[in-house]
Amino acid sequence: MARETLDRKIRHLLDEILVLDSMVESSTLNAVDALERRDLESAKNVYEFDKRINARRFELENDVIVMIATQQPIMAGDLRMAASILEVVGELERMGDYAKGIAKICILIGDQPHIKPLVDIPKMGELVVNMLHRAITAFVNLDVESARSIPIEDKEVDALYKQVYEHLIAVIIKNPSTAEQANLLMWVAHNLERMADRVTNICERTIYSATGKLEELDVSNDET
Repeated sequence: MARETLDRKIRHLLDEILVLDSMVESSTLNAVDALERRDLESAKNVYEFDKRINARRFELENDVIVMIATQQPIMAGDLRMAASILEVVGELERMGDYAKGIAKICILIGDQPHIKPLVDIPKMGELVVNMLHRAITAFVNLDVESARSIPIEDKEVDALYKQVYEHLIAVIIKNPSTAEQANLLMWVAHNLERMADRVTNICERTIYSATGKLEELDVSNDET
């Protein structure tokens, strides 16, 4: 009976991770969309929504600690899963912070016309969210094969980030008065690039939970 209870609790925690992931995915897409459309109201909503993401993270962490303290006996595999859940919810909360940061940048830019059409940044947002969704699915299902393959796509995010950076530098050189907004847009791209790095961290935790081995999945050649 104790084993069945523990399994149910772990399953509940994994279901809650899916909920938290959905919140982070929505915040990210909404923040990028708000920036693209210069929708300040939507940006403010994303900014405020981050409080709910933080609260959900803390609830999940508390649930994990309570489970460890009250469920006995608890096996090594269960402890690995518990530790990995704590790590993953932390990564998701930080991604929520990045989405909040994008929303803040949208608010700072306000109703100013964009200095260049936003093409690569929305692409980055879609790619990162897609990677995150599949990484969380892999974690919940202990899908090691997917966990090893998803980080390879980080190279695409890095390439887009480099493209955004180079295009914005070219805009500044042509018109120095654009420097302030260009710098803000670079930070948006930076936030999305960092999110992709955190997806890799989640994939590493999937492998650890499934195999007990810590593997570094840094497939990027970016040395910056």
